[in-house]
Formats: sequence, structure tokens, C-alpha cells
Amino acid sequence: MTDAGVNFLVGNLLDLLSGNIDLIRGVDDEFKNLLEEVQRLKAFLDDDAKFHSESSLWDQLVKEIQKMVHKSEDVIDKFLIQSKLHRDKNKVGRFFDVGHMAVVRDLAANIKDIHEKVKKLRQDHTDSFSPKPLLDIPEKAHQVTQGPLEDDEVVGFDEEANEVMKRLVEGVSESVDIIPVVGMAGLGKTTLARKICNDSKLSFEFFRIIWVNVGLEYKIKDIYLTILNFFTKHIEDHFNEDVDALAKTICGFMSEEGGRCLIVLDDVWVAEVVDAVKKVFPRNKKGHRIMLTTRDGYLATYTNPDPHNLKLLTPSNSFELLEKRAFGNGNFPVELVELGKNIAQRCWGVPLATVLIAGLLRGLRNKSDWVRVESNVSQRLHNKDYDFALFIEMSYDRLPQEMQTCFLYCGIFPRGFDIPAWKLIRLWIAEGLIKPQQSSTLEEIAERHLNDLVHRNLVILLQKRSDGQIKTCRLHDMLHEFCRTKAANKWLFQEICTTVDNAIPSIQDSDTCRRLCIQPSTLNDFLSTKPSAEHVRSFYCFSSKQKQTDLSPNDIKLIHKAFPLMRVLDVESLKFLFSKDFNNLFHLRYVAISGDFKALPPTFGKFWNLQTLILNTSTSEPTLDVKADIWNMLQLRHLYTSIPAKLPSPTITTGKPSCLQTLSLVAPESCKKDVFAKACFLKKLSIRGQMAAFFESRGGISNLEELKCLEHLKLLNDVLYMNKTIHLPATFFRLVRTVNKLTLANTRFSWNEADKLGQLESLEVLKLKQNAFVGNSWKPEIGGFRQLQVLWIESSAELESWKASDRNFPMLSHLVLISCDKLDALPIDLADLPNFQEMRLEKTSKAIESAKAIEKKKTSKSIKFKLTISC
Repeated sequence: MTDAGVNFLVGNLLDLLSGNIDLIRGVDDEFKNLLEEVQRLKAFLDDDAKFHSESSLWDQLVKEIQKMVHKSEDVIDKFLIQSKLHRDKNKVGRFFDVGHMAVVRDLAANIKDIHEKVKKLRQDHTDSFSPKPLLDIPEKAHQVTQGPLEDDEVVGFDEEANEVMKRLVEGVSESVDIIPVVGMAGLGKTTLARKICNDSKLSFEFFRIIWVNVGLEYKIKDIYLTILNFFTKHIEDHFNEDVDALAKTICGFMSEEGGRCLIVLDDVWVAEVVDAVKKVFPRNKKGHRIMLTTRDGYLATYTNPDPHNLKLLTPSNSFELLEKRAFGNGNFPVELVELGKNIAQRCWGVPLATVLIAGLLRGLRNKSDWVRVESNVSQRLHNKDYDFALFIEMSYDRLPQEMQTCFLYCGIFPRGFDIPAWKLIRLWIAEGLIKPQQSSTLEEIAERHLNDLVHRNLVILLQKRSDGQIKTCRLHDMLHEFCRTKAANKWLFQEICTTVDNAIPSIQDSDTCRRLCIQPSTLNDFLSTKPSAEHVRSFYCFSSKQKQTDLSPNDIKLIHKAFPLMRVLDVESLKFLFSKDFNNLFHLRYVAISGDFKALPPTFGKFWNLQTLILNTSTSEPTLDVKADIWNMLQLRHLYTSIPAKLPSPTITTGKPSCLQTLSLVAPESCKKDVFAKACFLKKLSIRGQMAAFFESRGGISNLEELKCLEHLKLLNDVLYMNKTIHLPATFFRLVRTVNKLTLANTRFSWNEADKLGQLESLEVLKLKQNAFVGNSWKPEIGGFRQLQVLWIESSAELESWKASDRNFPMLSHLVLISCDKLDALPIDLADLPNFQEMRLEKTSKAIESAKAIEKKKTSKSIKFKLTISC
């Protein structure tokens, strides 16, 4: 019965109290009573979660609990700031007034009263409470079996994809032709479009394939900037151009390249978008194409009288999709086949409905569980006039409570937003959504949750990292709407947006709204109301635009002043400034900001709760001077800067090691022994700058030996120092023996030295970028790279010959070659590697023939192999 949001709130309040015992000395009795009452309430709610109730009295009680928890949180947070400041000034004695203690006592009494109400409600209304419905699976079945993350299975689209590709390639005109794909929500329009764009045959026909997410809240200038970003690395040079100038600029780039271009417009709602994009194409009769997806049949026929109407899945396709999503590569148990066909038929040929139900069934092998699901689906869906929310609700209800909150939280990102997995995981942790478990870090637990949501088909996997884990993901539009609606009802977060009557946006309920998310286009209007809301703990302003939003210094400062108890601040889309009020945000756990920063000021050292800091700077300075004492920020786990950071030397005020797990980027001169001895738990390290001195000095690369937990290492030589010769030390493999992912760029080592990397006993992923190695030939020694699974070679301008056998890379599964223009051929013996399953070539034309020979040899043995070639 217990609401996931309520249990989450009470749990966080409990953590807040028990985690700050040292700051409430002197008022032990008052806070001890409060802590005990919260513990009792939490224990009751945990037990109560086993029951279900439709009672309206319970709904009202849920709201009372939430308000009381919020009020308690406010009082405690303000008290902790007072206590921290008092302790830092080394003052002795009680500094708080009697009135404040009276508030704490009243809170404890109120929480006790709520606890009694909850118990009495259940005792007096036993008939209204019952065990949860049969659809709810036992706790041990909640955890979906997590095998390797697989690319989304696309079923029933082969014929449709071939038909659309034929129209794209052949077309009916040498001028710009438009192919609209139209269909209802959930039918798979975007999935079909992605399948087509990922087909290697299309890369031979089009010099560029450009994907643009449009959506309802589009702006023509943003669409143009997205397209232009595919042609230039200096997109900022065009931020101040108007739409006409941008269209001409894009047209100029297309004319220079001379090839055919395909622009994909996903989720189009108005004809203006298509008309605007048509203007960017040159009139050179190259046969450029636009493919668009839309739900609007009228819009589709406006752009082309003969649109491609996406069909419903056939019953056999629906069952095949259910089978693949529920069991992956495993076999469908015979005893479940008839049940599976009945369930698939109830999804009426709609892919989204099918994959949601499959996610619900994933990991379930017991026939009785499938019978219960079939019964539930049949009861809810009598005909085709159903609501997608019913499918989503069924999958949502089966999630463990902690994961329910994590799933709803994904809705803070804008509709159609590509969500970086690392950012989502850091935010979940900062918000307190991830609870500690023995033998796992918070990051590992959060990554498992995200993988679980993907396996359940509630989150879409967009891109995978080289190690096979999630890089970016997103929510389907229908699931995004579900998350926003459900989260608002549960007071998880509020979206600040313009109303239908264009009223100035404002906070709806000051008692319940703890997190705000807002679009940059709405921000000025919102700040004009001069909001003041100490109850707000999180403020988000995301944008997929290329350009940052400029606010006046006063408006930026208003954000700092309006939310004095803020914990999470993610405003990378704004040009940020520091202020006196910002320095007082002592509860900050997560900060992501952008601006013209030359240094990280000392005041950041006061943020004793800070876990993640992301700093994007547009300064022309080569490094960022970190003046804050980050070594005494004992909660800091991840530090990201867009330019190399110059770190301070550790002080001796605390003997505790730093809990830093990520340092990216850091200047080579900061890689000192005392720094790495302090940051001994580092897992990810990126170093950029003058690497010659780093490799040559005794106090440089040898200091990496201090990092016994290091897993990912990037060594990026600054292009200004590429003329200096660098050598890999013979002892390199001993210094970084724990590293499983290594990236090198601009280092210009000789290919003869590459075998030193082959000695790394844990190395699984190796990325060699921008002339990491130079020379015209690479012939690795036999017996090296024994654990290597992914090899990425990019912009190796001199490499002509690569000789290798199946004894060089015994575990290799993925190979990527980009801009290796002179490479004549790939080693044909790679086809004999048992795990080799995927290869991608971009702008490596001479090696295409040998790549196809490897593919042919692989497929002749009936081995699944994927080859992608781009011009």
C-alpha cells in the first residue's frame, strides 16, 4: 500500500538525521526523539508496502505524511547550516534559541501522531486493505536477469525498411525529395527511421546522414544549428547569425562537399519545419532527401501525396517481438507459447504495447505468473480503445519502490532529450534515490537500476559505450508523459511551463514542490516573478540547443537567492556567475554549470556535502586554477572540468583519503605523488597537456602507481606539443596494471612501442586517437593484448600496413577504424577470432575490400557478424 514517493521521503529524512549526528550535539534529546519517531514510521511503511488499498483516507494520509516530512526536512536543513557555521567558528556552547528547539519537539510529536493515524487507519478499515493483486510478483523476481545489453530487436520492419530505403535511394526527383513516415503513437516510426539510418547500404548512397529531433517545442534556428553542427567544429561562430544566414551557411557546406545529403526529421508536428529545412539544400540536382516521422496524416500528405503509412504488426510479428524482448536470445518455453500468443494478440499489433508487456514478463519462467499477466491484460483491455498508460502502469507497478522513483525521475529531462547515462546516475545519487548496499558502490547500484529499466523496455537504449554499457538513453514520448504526470501527482518534481492562457509560470504548491525543471525559453518569465522558495531542493534547466542562454547577472543571482536550501543545481544551458548568495548554498550535492570561469574559487571548499561538480568554461586560459581545498571536501566523488584543472596540494588538516572516483580533466603538472596518494580511490582519470614532460619526469607518470583502483585512463597530449618526441616507459604495464580502458591521443608514440600496451593484463578497451601512434607499419608481437575486447584506431594518418594473426588479440570482439586513409588492408586472420562480432569503418576506403572479405569468411561459418561502412 505504501506509496513509493512517501517511503523515499521518509527514508531520506532518516538518512539526514542519522548522518548528521555530530552536528546536533547539545540538542541530543530533541533530535533523538525526532529520529526515533521517523524510524518507527519508516519501519511501519516498509511493512505496509505489502498491502494494497483503494481507500481515499489513505490518499489523504499520504499527503499529510509528505507535508510533515517536508517540514521536518526544512527545519533540519536550516539547523544544520547554523550548526556547521557555529562549529567552524570554534565557538563553544549552545547557540540556538529555545524557540527553535520547540519546533523540533513539535515535529517529533506530529510525526508520532501521523504514525498513530496510519496504524489506526489500517486497524479500523481492515476490509479496505488486502494483499497486493496477484500481478505483483514476489520480491526475488523483481530483479530482471541482466545479461549483456543488446541492441533493440526490430521485428516486422524489414519489408517496410526496404521500401523506404528504395524511395530514399532511387526517389522520383534529382532535386530534394521528401519521404514522410506516418503512424499512430507507439507504432515504431522512430525505431524504423533509426533502423534505416543504421543500415550500411545507406552510408554508400549519402555523404552525410543528419538526425534532428524536432518535437513540439521546436525553433527553426535551433534546427539549423543542429544541422550545421554536422559540418563544422566551430558552431559557436554561427550563434549570432539569423535563420536566413544559417540556411545559406549550411547550403554552402553542402555545395563544397558535393555529395548527397539525407536529413531525418524525427517527430514533426507542423509543416513550417519541413519548409524551412528544404531551404538549406543547394540546387545542384544531387538527389538530396528528407525523411520525417509524424503522427499527423494531413502533414504527411502536405509534404508528399504518397506518404509511407506504417502498418500494425501481424500477430506472428507481435509474438516474435514479445519473445525476443522477454527472453532475449533464450528459447521461449513450450508451455508458455499459447499464453504468449494470447498476450501478444491483446497488444493489437502496436510495438510499444508489446515491448512494455514483454518488459513486465522478462525474467519470469513460472507459468502461473504468465497466467496472471494474461488475466490482468484481458481485464483491462477489452478492445482497441485502450490507453497506453494502462500498459505503462502495469510495468511501473511491478518495479521495486526504489526503482519506481528512479524511473519517474527520468521525466525531469525534456521530451525527446538524449540522456547521458553518467549524468542520470550522478543525479539519482545526489537526490538520495540510491540506497547503499554492501559490497557495491552507489554508482554500481545505480548502473544496475538503469540497465534493469532498459531490460524492462521502460527506457530506450540509444548508444552503448565501448565496454557495452549504456552511454545515452531516452524515454519514449508516451512514457515521458506518464513520468511527468505521475511525478507531479506524487510531488516528485514540477515542470515550470507557460500555461494555455500564456500566464507567467510560477510554483504551484510551496508545501509540496521540492524539484523544479524549466526550459530556458521560460526562465526569464519565471524569474520576473522574483520567486522565493526555501522548500525547493533541486533546480534543473536542460536544453539540447547548441547555444547557451544568456541571463542578466541579477537574474542569475536571483536563482541563488531564491532557493537557499538547494541540493542539486544543473544549469549547464545558462551562462553562470558566482555570487555571495551562491556561496551560502551549503547543502549542494550536485553542481553542473557553464561560464567564463578562470578558477574554482576557495568558497567551494565550504560545500561539505558536494558529491559531483561539473564545470564547463569558455575561458581562453589553457588551465583552470582550482583554489578550493577539494581534499577536505570528503563527499566529493566526481570532478569534471572542460579544460585541464591545476589542483592544489593536499593539506594536512585531515588524514582521511579523498573519496574522489573521477578526475577529468587534470593538468599533467598536478599529477604529483601527494595528490594521487590522497586520491587513492580514483577509478577514472583524464590527463591533458604537455605529456612529454609527464612521461619523462620521475615525478610524472611514475606517480600513477599510487592509484591501486584505477580502471579508466586517458592520456591526451595537447596539440601544441605534438612536435616533441614521447616514449612509452618499459615499466608502463606495472604502473597501470589495474586499468581496463585506456585512451591515447596526439602522443605520437612509435608503433614499435605498442607491444608495451599489450602487456597490460587487465586491458579490455584500447582507443588510439589522433596519431596516438605514428609510423607506416604495425606488427604486434604474438601473445599480447590477451584480454583486449575493443580496439579503436582513429586518425592514424601514417599507418599503411597492419599485420596480425588470431594469436594477437584472442578476445577481440569489436574493431573501429576511423580516418585511417592510407591503411591498405585489415589482417584477414581476424576472421578466425572466435569472439569477433562487429567492425566499423569510417573514411577508411582502402581497407573496405579486406573488411568485406572478413565479413564473408565469418558469415560463411554461420556466425553473426555486423559490418558498418561509412564514406
